[in-house]
Amino acid sequence: MAIDRITESESNHNNLDKMSTRDLLINMNKEDKTVPDAIEKVIPAIEKLVDEIVIRINKGGRLFYIGSGTSGRLGIVDASECPPTFGVPQGMVIGIIAGGDDAIRNAIEFAEDNENGAWNDLQEYQVGKDDIVIGIAASGTTPYVIGAFNKCNELGILTGSITCNPGSPIDLLAKHSIVPVVGPEFVTGSTRMKSGTAQKLVLNMISTSVMIKIGRVEGNRMVDMQLSNAKLVDRGTKMVMDQLGNSYDEANKLLQEHGSVRKAVDAGKK
Repeated sequence: MAIDRITESESNHNNLDKMSTRDLLINMNKEDKTVPDAIEKVIPAIEKLVDEIVIRINKGGRLFYIGSGTSGRLGIVDASECPPTFGVPQGMVIGIIAGGDDAIRNAIEFAEDNENGAWNDLQEYQVGKDDIVIGIAASGTTPYVIGAFNKCNELGILTGSITCNPGSPIDLLAKHSIVPVVGPEFVTGSTRMKSGTAQKLVLNMISTSVMIKIGRVEGNRMVDMQLSNAKLVDRGTKMVMDQLGNSYDEANKLLQEHGSVRKAVDAGKK
């Protein structure tokens, strides 16, 4: 089935190789400014997907991101940031990329064309009905994602998608489809640009909203963040100080003893 791939359409700008550096940057920035507007239009779709994810996470389900190339890497970035930022277990949010971990740094030829690849990768995690599988693909045509969606739909596993082409196969297969239409790329077809930015922003919105809804943020603070470096220990200490009104040293001692802002504050209130 032929689809209109907006992401592959001709750039709004020509003769890029003849532009000055300043003009290149100004015109890229102009294009990038259109991305938040495109996302604003799909907030209702993001909301529905977030609410479904929260239901399943609260039942013990997991959130999977699947994709290839830039899209797959963005999913891995978002998944890998959830444990240190929100203190959730490593296996709650999982990013899977076509071609495996080697593809995070290197292009793996034709990995995205394996229609059985993502489903086989998901089987390593024994994906089930309480889980959510989100396919990320700017074009909406990646066989790696399409094959997994066919199996997930067949087995009643919830699917969501982040694409940039309305009416694409992945858009039509997903139970919850998110399609920010960002238009032609600055460099024709280079979906690492506006499409990638849109996908990154949507992923931020999904994971952050889910973590807030499941109680991993209090007020506006990451009370369960992992204390994995000096900056975060300092931040956590100041959060405990703000909550308890004690000195820096007292707050730091509580934090070191209990391992998280939440636990330190709870202990300090007793």
